[in-house]
Amino acid sequence: MTQSELNTSARAIYARLLGYAKPYWGMFTLSIVGMLVFAATEPLFAAMIKPLLDGSFVERDPNTVRLMPFLLVGLFVVRGIAGFTNTYCLKWVGRRVVTDLRQQMFDHLLRSPTRYFDTHGSGQILAKLTYNVDNVANASTSAVTTIVRDGFTALALLAYMLYLDAKLAAIFLFIGPTTAFAIKYATKRFRRYSKRIQERVGSLTHVAQEAIDAHRVIKAFGGQDREREQFQRMNEKTRALQMKMVATEAVSVPLVQLISAVAIGIVVYLSTMQGLRENISVGSFMSFVVAMGLLLPPVKRLTSVNSHLQRGIIAAESLFELLDTAPEPDSGTRTLARARGQIDYVDISHSYDKNNGLVIEGLNLSIAAGESLALVGRSGSGKSTLANLLARFYEPCAGRILIDDIDIRDLRLASLRAQISLVTQDVVLFNDSIANNIAYGRIDQVSREDIERAAEGAHALDFIRALPQGFDTLVGDRGVLLSGGQRQRLAIARAMLKDAPILILDEATSALDTEAERHIQAALQTLMRERTTLVIAHRLSTIEQVDRVVVLEQGRIVEQGSHAELIVRDGYFARLRRLQFSQSTRA
Repeated sequence: MTQSELNTSARAIYARLLGYAKPYWGMFTLSIVGMLVFAATEPLFAAMIKPLLDGSFVERDPNTVRLMPFLLVGLFVVRGIAGFTNTYCLKWVGRRVVTDLRQQMFDHLLRSPTRYFDTHGSGQILAKLTYNVDNVANASTSAVTTIVRDGFTALALLAYMLYLDAKLAAIFLFIGPTTAFAIKYATKRFRRYSKRIQERVGSLTHVAQEAIDAHRVIKAFGGQDREREQFQRMNEKTRALQMKMVATEAVSVPLVQLISAVAIGIVVYLSTMQGLRENISVGSFMSFVVAMGLLLPPVKRLTSVNSHLQRGIIAAESLFELLDTAPEPDSGTRTLARARGQIDYVDISHSYDKNNGLVIEGLNLSIAAGESLALVGRSGSGKSTLANLLARFYEPCAGRILIDDIDIRDLRLASLRAQISLVTQDVVLFNDSIANNIAYGRIDQVSREDIERAAEGAHALDFIRALPQGFDTLVGDRGVLLSGGQRQRLAIARAMLKDAPILILDEATSALDTEAERHIQAALQTLMRERTTLVIAHRLSTIEQVDRVVVLEQGRIVEQGSHAELIVRDGYFARLRRLQFSQSTRA
């Protein structure tokens, strides 16, 4: 991409960012008015020097002597009010923009396809919601203030200097190209380093999150030194990039100031060489010098704002990249009140990555309403993929999936997923009460009695009542305050409470002890008789009661039948079961 294209892209990104301020145009306009009034006080202050010197010390006008203190105080009162209005209103708008952006990003994440989370690390996503959004805040508030207020101040001071002495003021017009070149060079470096810093911060967040989530494994396997070194290495790389950004800013700001100071030096030199001309009074000359002095701070801020502006543009580009990703396809128009539960996989093929080949290939499978079916096979055979495709977490590469003879792509996502309850081996609980975790997704639709009945059906009622706060007990982050078996029973209770016609069980009893598993299996058998159930089985001893077993190998069905039939057949399933049984016996 050429520099011209980069500049055009940056302008488009910033214009889009400022578009988020449109709903708050009233406060934004008020802040702009405050900026302009504040900026206008700078040349006014310089202009007051002329009557202050000429009227008080040269002409000794008593009216001027009495009036000037009040004018100075009044000027600073106006300046203070304008400064407060500018700062408060723009910060208010900026925080609203950031809040709206962050909320829009989070809402978009909730609608993003599962594949997006597969290809983007959680650390990178969290960095967008935190670090990148804060950089956008600076670009949408501080940068706007500096550009508008200080830009107008500099122009107003230059205009006043031209009014006093056009020849001397014209010297400042010649520094423009040199200043523009310095700023252009700094902008390229700011943009490059800002993008790399954002990537590093995302990686840093990812490393930290992994260490937090895996703290037990780290301690158990003595991985503290490795994690410390990895974080230190990433942290140091981030610091080095940030220092390059600091160095660029530290060079560019004094460079522009030096150029301005040279111009001031030339003005002072020429003035002293030619002497004060008769048509310029002492007050006029001092007013000109004061205006030159007042010109330096806004020029300095205009130069330094470039780094904040480039950080904000790069951050906004990252945020818009997320917001512009396509959400989950939801073009269906049909709804189901409650499905009967018949499921048909028709010529299904699927691949998560084209480079790794097909996970499912040309698969056909029909499941009758109310039938319980177990999917078994080696790891990678496609068991979980079939469940993921049914819930439309992924779209199949080819083929169709039907529920009650309706293509699931014709159903609204919300209607489709309302038909499915899901219990996975990796139980997900939220840092909330036990009651709210069981009633998740329907907290306002169920009573405490409904929650208690679901907990009883999942054999969770006894341990819940034994807790000091019962159903109001907080489970901690990801349910860390509960045992594995307790967490899984809450997940089963959640599925029972949803009462969907289709049930997906991904080794739902794997974390239970033998006694609890026996009770849960009995509860699940009752639940499964009334629903179409897909059991993704890793432990083959848990599927003896299902209606049919389907054996998968490399994405194809190699055997199917009842558990007893497959044992008698002594084929692939029987060999797989003997192998698993002998391994468990040796263990």
